[in-house]
Amino acid sequence: MDKSKIKKVVLAYSGGLDTSIIIPWLKENYNNCEVIAVSGNVGQSDELEGLEEKAIKTGASKIYIEDLTDEFVDDYVIPTVMAGAKYEEYLLGTSFARPVIAKRIVEIAKAEGADAICHGCTGKGNDQVRFELTIKAFAPDMPIIAPWREWSIKSREEEIDYAEAHNVPLKINRETNYSKDKNLWHLSHEGLDLEDAGNEPMYEKEGFLEMGVSPIKAPDAPTYITLDFEAGRPVAFNGEKMSAKDIILNLNKVGGENGIGLLDIVENRLVGMKCRGVYETPGGEILYFAHNYLETVCLDKYTAHKKAELAITFADLVYNGQWFTPLREALSAFVDKTQENVTGTVKLKLYKGNIIKAGVWSDYSLYSEEIATFGEDNVYNQADAAGFINLFGLPIKVQAQINAKNKKN
Repeated sequence: MDKSKIKKVVLAYSGGLDTSIIIPWLKENYNNCEVIAVSGNVGQSDELEGLEEKAIKTGASKIYIEDLTDEFVDDYVIPTVMAGAKYEEYLLGTSFARPVIAKRIVEIAKAEGADAICHGCTGKGNDQVRFELTIKAFAPDMPIIAPWREWSIKSREEEIDYAEAHNVPLKINRETNYSKDKNLWHLSHEGLDLEDAGNEPMYEKEGFLEMGVSPIKAPDAPTYITLDFEAGRPVAFNGEKMSAKDIILNLNKVGGENGIGLLDIVENRLVGMKCRGVYETPGGEILYFAHNYLETVCLDKYTAHKKAELAITFADLVYNGQWFTPLREALSAFVDKTQENVTGTVKLKLYKGNIIKAGVWSDYSLYSEEIATFGEDNVYNQADAAGFINLFGLPIKVQAQINAKNKKN
């Protein structure tokens, strides 16, 4: 990359430690270039407070704060839930937030006539891949600046030193310097004591959890909720019609209050290493559970099994930053077809970190109490099972006969 040609850079800006110091660093190392900050609002709420003032004070010429919440939920979150896609139990909160943000950054970079796009992802993480694959999908020739792959800074402690030396205001300190990512779907925690897999997360410590409480501190009485789905998409919470985004926000509240959605996992990163993280996804865990519960009565056996098989591939694509690929689009088309009859109501009981099934109803249910009953019925002739078993077991029988014949010889 010819640095002399870089006059205007669009920066993916969160206001966190990494991107806060990148603004002065870009100006120092790229000929005092103009820096335009872009923050994609995917529901990180209080993290957006004071962002504009901070960006301008640290050297940005302007900042875009784009509300992407509805697009994020409707076009990325819900299709992934409908697919039943989980990456090693992880509900992909950071993974599917990156493509929607990066897509908008490319649009702004083109409108601004930018010479390059910059992000603050580390060279050890997955997000660098997710951002850059999306950029390549929409601006294949756009230069990309990744300071973590260029500068001499080696740790978050050195980042704090740099920030203090350049009078960059920070909301963190050295003692509470967890690496976090927050949006309306989840909150992740990495670093500090969590880097030792032998340390138990401090769920009961004041301030550690932000989206809920430890199951130990949850109410002693259960909470019942209902969710309605139409063609696989959530449409109502406790009987009230609302957007998918508002359903998730309501589920976050009730789930968090009941200690739902905590995940402590050592996951396999795309770049080859294992990494330990603690995730809070209260609404997400409930939504996945409810959707799967409804599918158990609405999907036939072979569709359900094939869908579960392909969910692993779908999750890999999302995790690896391959949202804008033909395969992901094809899988989404398959998922949409499977969801045509996934319509109905689910009732759940939430209690101290547990989600308990409390009832499911659907006009498209394939479950027949009359057929499945252990009592007397007039629709199932049990004598038919003998012929079925004979035909189904014919290959086994023939193989056994051949084996016995050859042994005699």
